This record gives sequence, C-alpha cells and structure tokens, in this order.
Amino acid sequence: MTAYNEAKMIKTLIGKLKHGSDLLEQLTEICRSNNIRLGRIEAIGAVKKARLGYYDQQKRQYKTLDIDRPMEITSLIGNISLCDDEPMVHAHLTLAESDGTCFGGHLQPGTIVFAGEFIIDACEGPRFIRSFDDRTGLALWKI
Repeated sequence: MTAYNEAKMIKTLIGKLKHGSDLLEQLTEICRSNNIRLGRIEAIGAVKKARLGYYDQQKRQYKTLDIDRPMEITSLIGNISLCDDEPMVHAHLTLAESDGTCFGGHLQPGTIVFAGEFIIDACEGPRFIRSFDDRTGLALWKI
C-alpha cells in the first residue's frame, strides 16, 4: 500500500550557489542552517565536475560515475527529510554535455559547482525519517 502524509509549505528559499563548493554539501548546509527538516529542492546551473550514483538492486550498493569535465545542470530535483536527526538532501541530477548527451543519477559528494541557482520549499508536517529498509537495502522513509 502507498504510504503518505500531508505537509504544508511554510517558506521558500531562493538563492545562488557558491562557485567551487560541493553541491550536495552546500545544499545540506543551507537546510541545516535554516532548520529545514522537510521539503523539496530544485537547482539549475553548471558543474566543474560531477559524481553520480546508480543503485545496483542486485548487489544492494551504489556504483559511482565520475565525470571530470564541465557539464550543464539541466535538472536537479529532490527532497529533504531526516536521517540520524539531521537534514538529509536526497537529490537526483541530470547533466548535459555541449552536444546534448546527458548523464543522470543520484547526486553524490564530489560534484563541484561552477554556477547555480536553487529553490528550496520548506514544509511543516509529520517527521519524515529515513531508516534502513530490509527489502531494498536503502535508507527509506518510515511513514
């Protein structure tokens, strides 16, 4: 059965990402410093290099793809919830090369910002807490 709860958007943060910063670390720090524990996140821009993850369902582990060249962020979308009582940004990232070739996956540490803009919609509502799920091997929401 699908599980869900209702949440209410309470504020929106819109800003510019810091050149040379780690994308995931910066987004997480923005959430931590603004006490955002539940929400959604979007971003566009460009990266100097990227690290993406793909979850191998059979092996129950992430494979990483390192891209050591500039790319455009065509889409970053994700959510914010709690893991170990700290804000956790869970985001997927799509990147494009100059010829339109795209790469996508789970945003990993090591993705370095060239330029970017973000929108974070903070919500209030029940606590969405990530914990280990036996069936998938992932840290999923307990609802």
